[in-house]
Amino acid sequence: MAPNTTFTNNREVESRYDEYVMSVWKDLDVPVERAEGCTLEDFDGNEYLDLFSGISVANVGHNNPAVVEATRDQLEEFVHGCSYVHPNAPVAELAERIAEITPGDLEKSFFCNSGTEAVEGAIKLARKHTGNTEVVALEMAFHGRTLGSLALTGNEAYKKEMAPTINDVAHAPAPYAYRCSSCDGECTTACADRIEHVIGTHTSGDLAAIVVEPVMGEGGIVVPPEGWLERVQEVAHDHGGLLIADEVQSGYGRTGELFAVEHFDVEPDIVTQAKGIANGLPLGAFTAPREIADSFESGDHLSTFGGNPVACAAALATIDELEGGIVDDAREQGEWLSDRLGALESSFDVVGETRGLGLMQGIELVDPDEKGPLGVAAAPDDHLAKAVSKRLREEGIVIGVGGYYGNILRFQPPLTITRNQLERAVESLEAALEAEVETNA
Repeated sequence: MAPNTTFTNNREVESRYDEYVMSVWKDLDVPVERAEGCTLEDFDGNEYLDLFSGISVANVGHNNPAVVEATRDQLEEFVHGCSYVHPNAPVAELAERIAEITPGDLEKSFFCNSGTEAVEGAIKLARKHTGNTEVVALEMAFHGRTLGSLALTGNEAYKKEMAPTINDVAHAPAPYAYRCSSCDGECTTACADRIEHVIGTHTSGDLAAIVVEPVMGEGGIVVPPEGWLERVQEVAHDHGGLLIADEVQSGYGRTGELFAVEHFDVEPDIVTQAKGIANGLPLGAFTAPREIADSFESGDHLSTFGGNPVACAAALATIDELEGGIVDDAREQGEWLSDRLGALESSFDVVGETRGLGLMQGIELVDPDEKGPLGVAAAPDDHLAKAVSKRLREEGIVIGVGGYYGNILRFQPPLTITRNQLERAVESLEAALEAEVETNA
C-alpha cells in the first residue's frame, strides 16, 4: 500500500474533518491511515484491535487480499457502464450467486449502493406487487437515514427535525425481552401477536409489508425468541402483505450463518443486503422470488451506480471467502464469545444482560440501583457504556456503543478475528468494567 503523503499525524486529518466534513460521528474518533485483518492503524502509528469493523462491514477482514485482487482486476477492465443499461459479467455472476446462497426461493436481485437504498427499493417492490401501501416496522428498529427509510426507523433520535416522508407506517413493539413490560423477561410469540393488533388499530388494512431485522443492530443486538419471526410472517401473509427481512447488518456471516433468518424457520419474501456484501465497497441489494421480482416493469426502479462492476467483483470474492470457512469460524467463535460474555452477568451488577448470535453480540450496561423505563429491569446506563468504550480505546481497542438507550457495547469484529484477539478483548473489557465500578463506588 502506498504510504499517505498528505497527513503526518492524527491532528492534521482531524482538523480537515472539523473544517470541511459535515455531520461527523465523534464517539469513535480513531483516525485510520491503514487497516489489515482486525487491526486499524492511525496517523500517529498507534494500532487498535477493531471490534466494530466499520459497523459490521469488513466481515472478511480489512484489506482482505482476495477482495483487493478481485477489485484491482476489475478496475483494469472497466469501472462503470451503468449496469442497468449495459449488461456485464460481474453483475450477472453476482446475481446468480446471491440466488444460490440466499434462503428459500429468492432468485432475482436489484443492485444499489447502500442498505438504505435497498430498504427503500424493497418497499417499492412490495407496494407494486401487493397493490397496497401501508408498512409495519418495529419500535427501536433502524432501516436507514434517508427520508423514506427514516419513516420505518423506530427511534426519535434519528428523526428529530427530519420529517420522514412515508406516512403509511405504523410501529409495533420489538421482541426486547429484557425490557418488555408484558413478558417478564421471557419474550414469546405474543409479541408477534401484538403486531396484528397494531395492524388492526393503526392501519387501514392496506398492508404491503412488515419490515424486520432478524437480529436488531442499532436497536441493541436484540435476538427474537423462537417462533417469533415465523409468527410475524404468518401475520404479514394473513393481511395480504410481504415479510421483508432487513439483513443489511446481520447478513453475510455476521451471526454464524450466511443470513440471520437461517437461525429461524422462515423464508422471507424479500431480503435486503449491504454492509458486509462487498467488504467495504459501496453495494446494496434486495432479492425476491421471481413472481414478486417480476412485478417491477422496465424503468420502475433504476440506479446510476447500482451494481457497479468493481463493487460486484469485490462481492463475489467476499462470498468466496465467507464460504471458504469464515462463516463456520464465526459460528464457533461466537459460541465461545457468548459464553465468556455471559459470565460477566454474574461478575458485574452493572451488566444487565449479554445477548447475540455469532459475532453479533451486545452487552447491556445498567445502573442496578435504579429501575428502568416502565419499571422493567435496571435503568440503562449510557454514561457507563461511553466510559468503558473510552477506556478500551485508550488500551488500543475500538468497540461500538449503541442501542435505543445508548447503553449497549457492540461486539461486531471482522469475522476473521482470532481466539487470542477475542481473549484480549474480553480481558480488557473486564478490566475496564472493574476500573469504572471502582471509580464510581
